[in-house]
Amino acid sequence: MIKSYNEMRKIDISAYTEKRDAADYLNWARCIDLLHVNGAEKVYFEPVTNANGSSLFMSEQVFTDSKSNTNRCYEIEIKVIVDENEWKFRSPLMNGSNPVKDNSLSQQRVWNAQTRAFVKCIAIHTGLGFDLWLKGEATEKDDDEDNLSIHSMMKIKERVERLITLKMEGGKSLSDICSSLKIDEEQMGIYMKHYQILDRLEKAIAKL
Repeated sequence: MIKSYNEMRKIDISAYTEKRDAADYLNWARCIDLLHVNGAEKVYFEPVTNANGSSLFMSEQVFTDSKSNTNRCYEIEIKVIVDENEWKFRSPLMNGSNPVKDNSLSQQRVWNAQTRAFVKCIAIHTGLGFDLWLKGEATEKDDDEDNLSIHSMMKIKERVERLITLKMEGGKSLSDICSSLKIDEEQMGIYMKHYQILDRLEKAIAKL
């Protein structure tokens, strides 16, 4: 029999996680293995299909972004079995923090969404890896590519500066960074000034 929720939540899964999009990620197969190691005898998941026999659920409304890319708010649903327990879990089809558009829809994205939903469902119901999701939800930002108002030019400059600082803290000098980019330090300074120039230009246009 699988251990209690509190016991499962205390399991340190850091040795089993991978990095994906700068975030810690628990592979679905490793998740199943850890459940078996901690007492589960039967663990699997399978897709739930809609009335047409497809594992992809979608809204009737078609949404179009500023670049004329369309999507229909796609979702997947899975059934998760752990011993005598059976849970259903539905999740949106996402590309990072953005919705999947029609022009990037694929079976691989559907499968990725199903496995991610499985790991999240397990965390919610058994406690295994729950803190991983807690950390992810706390740091996740709304970065809708279509909402241009959130993309401040100076914030982007700050993001680049922080990235450079991280590289330098990791042992690289500014000279090393510039050399890898095939530019010199003077060029780097010019690039960074462009953010300020564009920021002033945007504000000046807004005042017209």
